Amino acid sequence: MSYKQQVKEWSTAQLRARRTRLGQDLPDVAASVRGALQQQFRRCGNPGCRCHTGELHGPYTYLALRTGTRTQLVYIPAVLAREVRRRVKITGRILATLEKISVINLELIARGELR
Repeated sequence: MSYKQQVKEWSTAQLRARRTRLGQDLPDVAASVRGALQQQFRRCGNPGCRCHTGELHGPYTYLALRTGTRTQLVYIPAVLAREVRRRVKITGRILATLEKISVINLELIARGELR
């Protein structure tokens, strides 16, 4: 059963209690980082380098950000990669929680019970 279907079966009091718990359980919003991490291998500009025979440099970590219709890559130094990965996961959890809260609020609106 989907979350939207479950919500329809809950009482108004249960919906409000669940919404409150979700809001209290939100991760630290200030720690969020939007984007997706990816690793890439690169070829340098030195013609005599090993990377020109197939052994590329890397992996290097980048944060991919959608800006309009384009994707911007931001280099993430190796010493920060673990922390940035943690913060990207936090953002995913925040967005998932906000989606659940929105579903609850939409159900409360449909019942004329939004407060």
